[in-house]
Amino acid sequence: MAAAGATARGSRARPADPGLPVVVLGLTTAALLGLPVLVLVARAVLDGSLVTALGMGVVTDALVLSLETTAVSLVVTVAVGTPLALLLARRTFRGQVLLETVVDLPIVLPPSVAGLALLLVFGRRGLLGPALSVFGISLPFTTAAVVIAQLFVAAPFFIRSARTGFAGVDRDLEDAARVDGASERQLFRRVTVPLASTALAAGLVMSWARALGEFGATIMFAGNVQGVTQTLPLAVYGEFEGGNLETSIAAAAILVLAAFGVLVAVRVLHWGRALDLRGVM
Repeated sequence: MAAAGATARGSRARPADPGLPVVVLGLTTAALLGLPVLVLVARAVLDGSLVTALGMGVVTDALVLSLETTAVSLVVTVAVGTPLALLLARRTFRGQVLLETVVDLPIVLPPSVAGLALLLVFGRRGLLGPALSVFGISLPFTTAAVVIAQLFVAAPFFIRSARTGFAGVDRDLEDAARVDGASERQLFRRVTVPLASTALAAGLVMSWARALGEFGATIMFAGNVQGVTQTLPLAVYGEFEGGNLETSIAAAAILVLAAFGVLVAVRVLHWGRALDLRGVM
């Protein structure tokens, strides 16, 4: 019986051979998805435009602005998204499904719609525009507008991942910490966050990547002014429209390499988490 059980487990552990047609179709699809990106990066590297573009003001200004604004939006995302993620993970209340839907909505909204919605709220004639103008605050077409646009479209990625991480924390471990005299603040900082750290880190990485690649909401709400609101995706568009194809390709290659690094980081985090779980089991 034991041998039969071991044989059954061994057979389940070995994945079935998908067959040659499936392999061919799979590799063809992968080539179709990867080839355009590979050609873009290869052209930027081989013709030297990637190195040249890094010395151009329009690219360096856009890169610096992108790094600065995404850093700010990421800090704000953590500050406002963590409590919401914890609430959604730990509490059940009336209207929770509606709240979760509202949180996830920016993920599926077209970026141009997101930008228009932000204008209708924070624009000079928007819902909050007149109240902000009393204090001398005008958000549209400023660097602050870039941060708000990035926050709007990127925060849901962190909140979703953090919600999953918090929900997966073993409550018995938290109860044990309470018995040992830990306060709720100590419990959250020393038990809950470390146990959910993989999901939190993955959410941070994905949120940063989404903010870095944001285009539609930014150009609608913040405009495309070099050194003020022109992030790297907007520089790609602006240089392409201006006929500077090589500069546009180089700026796009920088974004591709950053996105590739982010995706690799997320997968490494997940692999590390899976190895940890296997070690526990």
